[in-house]
Amino acid sequence: MKNLLSLLVLIIILQTGCKKFSEFQTDPNKSTIATPDLLLNSIEQTAFRSSNVTVAFASRQMVYTDAVSLEQYYGWTRGSYNGYNNLRQVIKMEQAATSQNKPEYIPIAKFYKAWYFLQLTQMFGDIPYTQALKGDEAVTTPIYDKQEDIYLGILNDLKTANSLIATTTPNVAGDIVYSGNMQQWKKAINSLSLRVLLSLSIKENDTKLEVKKRFAEIVNAPATYPIMVSNTDNAQLKYYDLLNNRYPYFNSNDMQTAYYMEETFVDLLKSLKDNRLFSFADKAPKFSSLAATDFNAYGGAKGSAPVNENNARSVAGELSKINPRYYNNPVNEPSIALGYAEVQFILAEGVTRGWIAGNANDYYQKGIQASMLFYNISQTAINSYLAQSTVQLSAGSGALANILTQKYIASFMNSDWQPFYEQRRTGIPTFDVSSAGVLNNKRIPKRWMYPESELRLNQANVSGAISSQYTGGDDINGVMWSIRP
Repeated sequence: MKNLLSLLVLIIILQTGCKKFSEFQTDPNKSTIATPDLLLNSIEQTAFRSSNVTVAFASRQMVYTDAVSLEQYYGWTRGSYNGYNNLRQVIKMEQAATSQNKPEYIPIAKFYKAWYFLQLTQMFGDIPYTQALKGDEAVTTPIYDKQEDIYLGILNDLKTANSLIATTTPNVAGDIVYSGNMQQWKKAINSLSLRVLLSLSIKENDTKLEVKKRFAEIVNAPATYPIMVSNTDNAQLKYYDLLNNRYPYFNSNDMQTAYYMEETFVDLLKSLKDNRLFSFADKAPKFSSLAATDFNAYGGAKGSAPVNENNARSVAGELSKINPRYYNNPVNEPSIALGYAEVQFILAEGVTRGWIAGNANDYYQKGIQASMLFYNISQTAINSYLAQSTVQLSAGSGALANILTQKYIASFMNSDWQPFYEQRRTGIPTFDVSSAGVLNNKRIPKRWMYPESELRLNQANVSGAISSQYTGGDDINGVMWSIRP
């Protein structure tokens, strides 16, 4: 009997031992599968974090007085391919949506693929596209696609994304931008298409891309291609007074002590009597006795001036810092990645260029109003602002300068690198390079050089891309296919 019991115990132990160790490690309360909603939440937090002070330096809206900022003085060199790491998360979401039968996430995945590939090609020019992120060991050295083909792929992806969203498409989970509302995503998709198309204004007659035709197709068929119609449609990231969810410059020491407003930007706002200056900036210490609504109370440092010169002016109390809300308020304002105001300025420019019919002034004024409302300017002040002759849309060629200037103002501490790309595309506004601090022979760079890692790991393809695009080699002044010389 004892032998029989011993045998039974041994059999039970052996059967238990046959279970895999991983089976004992499974936590029933934790998901072991990447779900598209969790991936979407993470993607949105990264992609739409668009309040970037280095852009303000490069775009002549702010200055840094403690040391040489390469963005401010146009001395940057190599860029980063970190966008591909972000794209990997998008691909994972797309794969999870497919494997878990949640097709409603697919158009959002296409939006973010377009979003990141657009950023990458705007930084460098030709980049890996068709062979990028294939996950195939055979494609460790992807080819570089031509920028024209990349833009075509981006536009086609966005058009497909729009077609995948019907009135019956269910809401998605994990969406911190639009709370899962797919009809708002449809507006964001088509609004991004308009941004992409306008970025190709220099190629408006390209027969392959059909820029003007695509632009008009979207604008003239709002039922099929809805776009943003108010600030509630903004593609933006909101902040909360919670750990890892606060405004990115909350409690920033540099923002409080070393970042100041740029002179040409402040002077522009003063010349237009633009009340957004009071929302953007703090009074200069030298003029602290003046009212906060007195334009004379504000001053800026020249972005092109040497560090010691600007630092001396800050010590003298002549310079305005950014408004304290940017570093004191953990919530402050959302980061607009793509907004209604920008869309209105895009439409105004589209009319001005003759791409679409319509009233450019209506779009222009709606864009200004949307921006000023975002910055909490009263309707009475907005009406007074729009009535000024200096603000009203000019006739003829001056209209484009008005539109682009207002678009530039509306981008303050929002829109990431968009204001820099707009200036690169049009030359408006003029970015000051007159003083001795500017590097790069007092030129504004046109692009970033390819990452060092790519020169090591994919040398043949990147070298071929450089030689086919840039006669001067991998240079920050190289003129890529999509921009003006």
